[in-house]
Amino acid sequence: MLGEHHGLVQEFPEYKEQIHSLKVSDPLFAELFEKYENLDKEIYRIEMQIENTSDEYVEGLKIKRVKLKDRLYTMLQQA
Repeated sequence: MLGEHHGLVQEFPEYKEQIHSLKVSDPLFAELFEKYENLDKEIYRIEMQIENTSDEYVEGLKIKRVKLKDRLYTMLQQA
């Protein structure tokens, strides 16, 4: 939905402890997590009209966020 954060913990509350553990112990997970959170914040700012940009740019960011979320979810399932 527009104007909502889609933080990883909010998306996967059942993995809250694993998310924290992997952020501390797995450098790749931590890097991808940070990229995901930064993308989510940028999308939120655009949706709240704090920043203006083209629709194509926003859609590109959303695609990147979904791909990152899928990769992070796979890592959580394998942990």
